[in-house]
Amino acid sequence: MQGKISKKADVALSSLLSRQDYLVVQGNDLAKAFGNLSAFEHQVLDYCFSFITKDSKADDEYFVEAIDLIHHLGINSSGHNYERVAKAFKALNEKTALYFRIEKDGVPGILMTQLFSHIEFFADGHVGFQFSRDAAPYVFDLRKNFYSFKLRELSRVKSKYSLIMLKLIEANQMGNQTPITIKGSLNDFQGWFLGADRRWPAGRFMQKVIDVAIDELYQKLGLVFTVTTLKQKRSVVGYVIEVTKPEENKKSHQGD
Repeated sequence: MQGKISKKADVALSSLLSRQDYLVVQGNDLAKAFGNLSAFEHQVLDYCFSFITKDSKADDEYFVEAIDLIHHLGINSSGHNYERVAKAFKALNEKTALYFRIEKDGVPGILMTQLFSHIEFFADGHVGFQFSRDAAPYVFDLRKNFYSFKLRELSRVKSKYSLIMLKLIEANQMGNQTPITIKGSLNDFQGWFLGADRRWPAGRFMQKVIDVAIDELYQKLGLVFTVTTLKQKRSVVGYVIEVTKPEENKKSHQGD
């Protein structure tokens, strides 16, 4: 019967919708959606995002030569690296599922789709790709309103966790506010950095993920971080990370 909600289906839907690392509500949520990608896959994805312009349309198809991507990444044009690029595009096709809240006739639901509608990879290294119709508006919003780091800056960053931290910074930037604040539960942070299915003890997560990202981004981009660990009794339950960009650091020193 239309409009009638099955109790069992409603419980299953609620369980899925509670997985915040899956849900996309606005463009900046895309920045948090792909913790399961490797560093190399993140770099290839950022290269794909760089093709978007203010005039891009949802049905646009984009083209790239694998050799140009290889040169951008600063690796040699060996057969092995062509294979790495091909495998990265394969991973982007397989590992970028997206989930959107929907409603039809007053009944809540979830749309299961993915970032790309298709990716073509040819033997001569020619690559074509198109973002899916459902994802394209969010990709355009992300690129327009949240991505301010230049592609050459992103290419200097090698750690997967550093790349994810950069995307979290962009996702949480509101206008010219400073510092930029990233706040979430331990589960939120682990979902963003590790993906939906992996969880580590808090101490290991801080040492192997947060500290690694902070050290690299300070050394290479001059970003300064203040990390507050949120605890409930002795257990870590979340973090508040405040980030100041280099130009803001200069202003604060000039005012001293």
